[in-house]
Amino acid sequence: IVTVCVVFYALTSLLGGYASGSLYSKHDGRSWIRAMLLTANLFPLTVAAIAFTLNTIAIFYQSMAEVPFGTILVVLLMWVFVSCPLCLLGTVVGRNQAGGSDNPCRVKRIPSPIPQRPWYLSPVPIAVMGGLLPFGSIFIEMYFVFSSFWNYRVYYVYGFFLLVFLILLMVTACITIVATYFLLNAENYHWQWTSFGAGASTAMYVFLYSVHYFTDKTNMTGFFQTAFYFGYTSIFCVGLGMMCGAVGYLSSAAFVKRIYKNIKCD
Repeated sequence: IVTVCVVFYALTSLLGGYASGSLYSKHDGRSWIRAMLLTANLFPLTVAAIAFTLNTIAIFYQSMAEVPFGTILVVLLMWVFVSCPLCLLGTVVGRNQAGGSDNPCRVKRIPSPIPQRPWYLSPVPIAVMGGLLPFGSIFIEMYFVFSSFWNYRVYYVYGFFLLVFLILLMVTACITIVATYFLLNAENYHWQWTSFGAGASTAMYVFLYSVHYFTDKTNMTGFFQTAFYFGYTSIFCVGLGMMCGAVGYLSSAAFVKRIYKNIKCD
């Protein structure tokens, strides 16, 4: 499974670079090289840092979980010679095909002042509360996933897992749109990172659930087992947070573009 994930991620770097380059160009970004470097390096380096730490612990404990040097070298070469070039190619193609800004209406160059609002209408509380319902939609399924991975129970309801995954995407999109609406209704136009945070905060609740599962559902003890449990869980939560955050942002962007396009038509 790990091999398939690594190869699939490397090959789809072209799509990631294309999405990054096109979105950055539509927002009139100028530092496209920095955007490309972040797209190519942020997630892989985060995962690599956690994996390197876990591998160091495995070497110290002389565990069979130690990853051979040859495997590490192959992954590194795949990242350097496959993932990064594909990301660069996708960024250039997306940047050239996207063109300029596609705002549905004219944007003022001077930012409007944001009025004072209650604390619960500020971006941080909205983003934190936005992950509750998406986490609630996968709460039951998380128990079976964690039990399959950490308690070695057979997991065979893949059809139901796919259904839960689709529900997670739909709930995340709906919740971030509602959060963006509340933010715009409060005359706060800083919805971009708020929508991303509202989706990504789902991963925070999944990590908190993993703490509960570790203390109440497993018999793991010692530094080695604790480090590997929370290390792998952190990698999963980082990926889940980026995925849900991207879904939230894209949904909110489509919503904002739609409502302002209607305002322009009226």
